[in-house]
Amino acid sequence: MSIMQPDKGGLFARLRKVFAVLGFLYVGVVILLAVPWFQSHILYMNALKLPWNAHFDAPERHGLAPGRAANIKIQTADNHTLGAWFIISDTIYHNLSFPPPPSAAQLHISEAVVQRPTVLFFHGNAATRAVSLRVYLYSGFTSRLDVNVLAIDYRGFGDSPGTPTEDGLSLDAKAAWDWLITQGASPQDVLIVGHSLGTAVASNLSASLSEDGIKFRGTVLMSPFSSLYTLIDTYNIFGVFPVMLPINMIPRAAGKPGKHYQMLKYSDFRRLKDIYKSFLVHKFDTLSVIAKLKVPVLILHAENDWDISHTHSDTLFDALLEPYLPPVYSPPESQESWSTQQWSEYHAQLVTRRGMRESLLTRTVIPNFGSMDQFDNFGERITLLKTSIGSHNWVGVLEGVQEVIRVTFFTPENLDL
Repeated sequence: MSIMQPDKGGLFARLRKVFAVLGFLYVGVVILLAVPWFQSHILYMNALKLPWNAHFDAPERHGLAPGRAANIKIQTADNHTLGAWFIISDTIYHNLSFPPPPSAAQLHISEAVVQRPTVLFFHGNAATRAVSLRVYLYSGFTSRLDVNVLAIDYRGFGDSPGTPTEDGLSLDAKAAWDWLITQGASPQDVLIVGHSLGTAVASNLSASLSEDGIKFRGTVLMSPFSSLYTLIDTYNIFGVFPVMLPINMIPRAAGKPGKHYQMLKYSDFRRLKDIYKSFLVHKFDTLSVIAKLKVPVLILHAENDWDISHTHSDTLFDALLEPYLPPVYSPPESQESWSTQQWSEYHAQLVTRRGMRESLLTRTVIPNFGSMDQFDNFGERITLLKTSIGSHNWVGVLEGVQEVIRVTFFTPENLDL
């Protein structure tokens, strides 16, 4: 009597085929990212109009209180029509008799923007202003911060017709700002908040307003990236698959370490990555504009963000801190030829720079939550908040994060600018 043995060879062969197919699909997606049409669709994901069959004209059906939000239309400078919600603060809403009529928020917009500050919110890619996660944000802002919220859907998102582009999103942001001012809002009562892709939109608007000499309440960047060019190095598709993994594996697949391998790794490999990035048709370069902001800035990021690394927030914060730090000079020749004295001088510069950085920053550790680093930039407070939880999408919903926003921008001492 024979005992049948498991066909391990056949199983492994099938597994190899499965992984090979998945690998080819993965590489195919990465290659498609270099094609402008696919790149735009993957970047914006505006075709993913969650929730499906949204009732934009009835915000109550998405969790907001009856009569609290007005469904409005905003016209852009290039004749696009944007769908948006204006949600009134707790103070204004609680003065209404309950249940208020469906048009209550619409009737009280002018009163709301005069009596309470307003958050101008720019969401990230995919979905619409009605998706549950964003509704949770609005509710936190209107209750914990007691502010109004204007949330727009960019062109091509939600019920806003058109096709999203980088310049188009900038025009959408400016149209939303202009609408608030037209309704009677004071610039000093408007806090600009962006999440993920929306941080690039918020930064561009904030920089433009600062260049025009307009003083507004401040800017909050939630889960930002420094630029699309640098994001591609660290971005994980669905928080799992690194975009650059197939290219990063090329040196490992080139053969055993040796002279040729090293040349490929440090020269051709770098060039290959740069060539791939040259196909990016969008920039969204927050790093190049953030120094133009002349208002208080709060940069916040969860350390367990698997989509966009929290190191991008470090980069943006460091860019604002850089003008206050002494430069570090290194000899023109390669480090291998440095003398002992040159190494000593270089190290001394680093020590001086590190000491200056530590003297400028005020660090606050918040047990079981995270940490804050702060400094004053030409009289404006710059804050970097790192939380231990919150991931990419939920960090703004955390009560602790909303409390930091309240203390930073809406305490009595900064309500009267």
